[in-house]
Amino acid sequence: MKFFNREKEINKILSIIEGEPNNIYFIYGPLNSGKSTLIREIITNRLDKSKYVPFFIDFRTRNILNVDNFIECLFEVDEKSKIDDFREYVKSLTDLLVGGSEEISKYYLGMPIKIPKPFFDKIFNKKDKSADVYQYIEYLFAKLNEKGKKPILIFDELQMIREITLNGNRLLLWSLFQFLVALTKVQHLCHVFCLSSDSLFIEYVYTTGELEGRADYILVDDFDKETALKFMDFLSEEILNKKLSDDEKELIYSYVGGKPILIIKVVDKLRYEDLKEILDQMLKEEIQKLRHFLKDLDYIKPRVNIEDEIIEINKEDIIEALRLFKDNYEISDDKIPKPVYIYLVKRNILFLNPVEGTLKPQSFLTWNAIKRIL
Repeated sequence: MKFFNREKEINKILSIIEGEPNNIYFIYGPLNSGKSTLIREIITNRLDKSKYVPFFIDFRTRNILNVDNFIECLFEVDEKSKIDDFREYVKSLTDLLVGGSEEISKYYLGMPIKIPKPFFDKIFNKKDKSADVYQYIEYLFAKLNEKGKKPILIFDELQMIREITLNGNRLLLWSLFQFLVALTKVQHLCHVFCLSSDSLFIEYVYTTGELEGRADYILVDDFDKETALKFMDFLSEEILNKKLSDDEKELIYSYVGGKPILIIKVVDKLRYEDLKEILDQMLKEEIQKLRHFLKDLDYIKPRVNIEDEIIEINKEDIIEALRLFKDNYEISDDKIPKPVYIYLVKRNILFLNPVEGTLKPQSFLTWNAIKRIL
């Protein structure tokens, strides 16, 4: 399927890339708003391939339970290489990436950082692994700069490293982001983009990584109504080879709003199902999910950790918080006690915009379920 819209976000990111690296950028937004699709479109089709080499680290590809899992995610091991000296290997790798070979085309489809197996094994045999890992990456990026290529380092689904950082490994998070600061603000060697729908974890990273004045934010939100309706036109012609009526588009929007993945689901199902049946079924499923969530609160005492203090939450406080969305899709975060909204955000019922200080349901579908139940 052809890429749709997002020109505003694309132009902003391309403008950042064209400048000197100075900040770490967090690309954030609600679940399934199109963050990964956006960044893949940029590196695959919009980058000037004579100037940039993207390195794409997708943390969702591995269950990250420890530091070894984290390091494995960063690299693609070159099993054929017998080179033990990473400097020698970097020289040949940069020649490949600069020379316009087939090797570089792989990176524009989203690849991690290539590393020779002997050196990779040597890293894993050491007690302190991170020093060698960062040294290798820094050396590779410096050599690419010398050859006139600016690296772009992308971490997708950043929240997947949350567990190892919250469970006694804060030092890993701090050292990683201090290293990224060195690559961007200090040495200007590469651009860094971190993608996540978990805005609570982004806030935690910002604080723990000591990123004040060293990081910035790019919101990739669900489509506004005008764009959502145009997206429906685009999809209906692509998938159905026909146009939807204005009434049909309005009905779709009233159920699922501007969530790209839900609009795609509805239009695709229109190939073989009735529109009203599709939408009613999707809403029923969302209502059931919310009902089960609320019912579980009769048996489970919700707890959240705020600055190392465990705080219990009452079911009544959660219901009271959700009632605030009966007439409003978006509210200020100061209208809900912090422990309550943190719990609802962690359960993917609400989305927190940390820049604006606002809360809203993760989707129109969730909002409709809240309104039906409460």
